[in-house]
Amino acid sequence: MQGNRETGTILVCDDDHAIVDAIRIYLEQEGYTVVTADNGDDAYKLVRKGHIDLAILDVMMPGLDGIHLTLRIREFSRIPVIILSAKTEDADKILGLNVGADDYVPKPFNPLELVARVRSNLRRYRELGSAAELTGDHVYRTGGLTVDDDAKEVTVDGEAVRLTPIEYQILLFLLKNKGKVFSIEQIYESIWNEDAIGADNTVAVHIRHIREKIEIDPKEPRYLKVVWGVGYKIEADKQEGEGR
Repeated sequence: MQGNRETGTILVCDDDHAIVDAIRIYLEQEGYTVVTADNGDDAYKLVRKGHIDLAILDVMMPGLDGIHLTLRIREFSRIPVIILSAKTEDADKILGLNVGADDYVPKPFNPLELVARVRSNLRRYRELGSAAELTGDHVYRTGGLTVDDDAKEVTVDGEAVRLTPIEYQILLFLLKNKGKVFSIEQIYESIWNEDAIGADNTVAVHIRHIREKIEIDPKEPRYLKVVWGVGYKIEADKQEGEGR
């Protein structure tokens, strides 16, 4: 139905024109506007123009590949990035997440699954990735780490920290429940709203990325702690007790 159609401009970048055409058909059926590129350099120029809401990038492309393109996009933009990669390229998936991708979809993929991931990443970005009007006191903190969930801002000792939407949501989830340990499966299912099948690498990479941004020494974290064999938690500041 027309009223339920999605909106947004999606960049699809892959040098396989058949894949690009297939993705375009499915996304346009959902109501999205689709722009395409067959190399990383052209895709970068499109994102720089500022009218892209989400990018789907193949890892292997002529010129600027998907990994380096993601890295360059993250220098100026927090739009969701979904990496496409062959099933055997686990290292590329992890590397993609490390440089700032939000999600990955292995090839060959189900187009309906890709559309679902586009939809969920866009909604997450619109809820968490852009500034929102202040609506109340939703500020969570422990020690020098503060998350203002109204302004969608994260600071450490007063210094602003830029997180991707998924990194933000993971941090907020753990900080709201500071002192409580959550398994990888619990974190994944809470953030992605789907069954945690093969979620270990995905969650671990995002956790590592968060640590690199909020910790002075990520190897000796003050805030985001691992409980070996169990999961992760945000350490509650003993001086503040369990309050915000």
